[in-house]
Amino acid sequence: MATVTGAVGFEERKPDYLSGTPRAHAIDRWIFVFMAAWFIAIVLAGFVPDSLMKIEMVRAGLRPPFPIVLHMHAVVMGAFLLLLLTQSWLMATGRKALHMQLGVAGMVLAVVVVIVGFVLVPTMYHQLWYGAQNAPTPEAKAGAEQALAFWNNITLLQLRIGLLFPLFIVIGLKARGGNAGLHKRMMILATAIPLPAGIDRIPWLPQTMPGNPITVDLYTLLALSPMFVWDVVRNGRVHRAYWIFAAAYLPCAVVVHALWNTAWWAEKVPRLMGVM
Repeated sequence: MATVTGAVGFEERKPDYLSGTPRAHAIDRWIFVFMAAWFIAIVLAGFVPDSLMKIEMVRAGLRPPFPIVLHMHAVVMGAFLLLLLTQSWLMATGRKALHMQLGVAGMVLAVVVVIVGFVLVPTMYHQLWYGAQNAPTPEAKAGAEQALAFWNNITLLQLRIGLLFPLFIVIGLKARGGNAGLHKRMMILATAIPLPAGIDRIPWLPQTMPGNPITVDLYTLLALSPMFVWDVVRNGRVHRAYWIFAAAYLPCAVVVHALWNTAWWAEKVPRLMGVM
C-alpha cells in the first residue's frame, strides 16, 4: 500500500524527449522532495513571526488564549508536512518498502487533519463572535466586529480547503496502485490547498486581502509552479493531475470571489457556524 502523503515511484509509463538525460532522471527523483521542503519553508515563513506576535498579544491580555483545537491543528498539519517530506525523500533514495509502511500512518494522519480542520473553523468563529458580543469598550467592540467581518470571508477559504483537500487526497489514494505519476502529484496538489494559511501571513508579500482573495489564488499557483513547469518541460504536455486540479479548483475560486464581501454571505455565515 502506498502513502497518502506524496512522492511515490518516480518512474513514468510514457517515455519523453529527455528520457535519456541523467540530469532529468535526477530531477524526476528530487522535484517532489523539493516541493515538500518548499511548502515547509513557506509555512515557517508565515507562521513563525505571526505566532510569536500573537503569543505576545496573549501575554499582554490583548487577545484570548489559543483554543486547544488550534494547537492540535498546528501539530497534525506540521506532522503531515514532515511526513510528506519524509515519504518524498524515501522514494527519491529508493526506500520503497519503508515508504509503503509509513503510508498507513499517512492515511490516518490525513483523516485527522480533516477532522481537526472541521472542528477548528467553527471554534475560531465562535471565539470571535462572542468576543464581539462581550467587548468591554466601544473601541474593542468595533475592532472585534471588523475582525469578524474579515473572518466571514476567511470562512469561504476554509470551506474550500475542507472540500478540495480531502477530494485530492482520495483521488491520489485511488491512483496509488496503478498510476504512480498521478498519485504523487495529487498528494502535492492536495497539500497546496491549505498552503495560503501560511502564505497570507508572510508580512513582506504584497496582498490584495482583505479586499479580495486574488493573491490567495495567485500565490498558490506560484507555489506549485516549480513542479508544473518541470512537468511541462520534461514531458512536453500538461499532466492529467493538473487538469483534475483545475477542474475542481477553478469553480471553487469563482464561488469564493463571487461571495467575497457580499451581504448575503455575511448573513449566512453566523447561521452556518451555529451562533445565531
